[in-house]
Amino acid sequence: MEIARELKRKIASGRVTTGVLATFHLWTGLVEILRNAGFDYVIADLEHGAFDDALIRDVCAIGRMIGFPVIVRTISADYPFVRKAIDLGPCGLMFPCVEDSATLDRARDAIYLPPRGKRRPGGAGNAWVKNYDASTWKTEVEDDFIVLPQIESLQGLANAEAIAGHELTTAIAVGPYDLSAELGLCWKPDHPAFREAIERIRRAGQSAGKNMWMIGDGSASLRQGFTFLCIGEATSMFSSSLIEANRKVKPA
Repeated sequence: MEIARELKRKIASGRVTTGVLATFHLWTGLVEILRNAGFDYVIADLEHGAFDDALIRDVCAIGRMIGFPVIVRTISADYPFVRKAIDLGPCGLMFPCVEDSATLDRARDAIYLPPRGKRRPGGAGNAWVKNYDASTWKTEVEDDFIVLPQIESLQGLANAEAIAGHELTTAIAVGPYDLSAELGLCWKPDHPAFREAIERIRRAGQSAGKNMWMIGDGSASLRQGFTFLCIGEATSMFSSSLIEANRKVKPA
């Protein structure tokens, strides 16, 4: 899975790596739009988005065909959701609200084939490999599969070091809005307690030799030293661009 391998290299190197989250609208053409705009990945959101399996399958297939990474955010890291999501053909998964390393142990069973896991491959995800030997699955899919566990709770924050250090974790991630709510600071992103929580997650990643995924204002995140960025939700970004374009030509 060369596109996953290349994305992992970008993330690990500290090069500025940008993507968007697609929650409200997702279509196959978005993948090409993002690639042509110079983005590095898209996350198809199944936690909050109302997308059917056929659409996710087709978006992943387009990503595979044009060499653009499609990551799927699952509704949870439980075995049935993880296995089903991989069958649709993404090159990685984002798990919401991971609270301990045991959650990632269970997800591992759905990502790896026996003897390392319990996965039974099928569906569009089979298109990633040239044959179905276990060794091919390992080298062409499993070894470069991207996993981004989001820390969004106090329990997850307490276990940030173990989550970051888990063998599955490509980069440590955060759900800033939900985490702020757990801290009783919803939504006060500049509050010292919230900033310290973010820094704890970042330090956990650094201790494990892993980068940190951050969502929000890309320029502000870059100034804060983050390089693995999700700079917005696609529909919200389109809406802002339309409002600004109209404002430039239409009298108030």
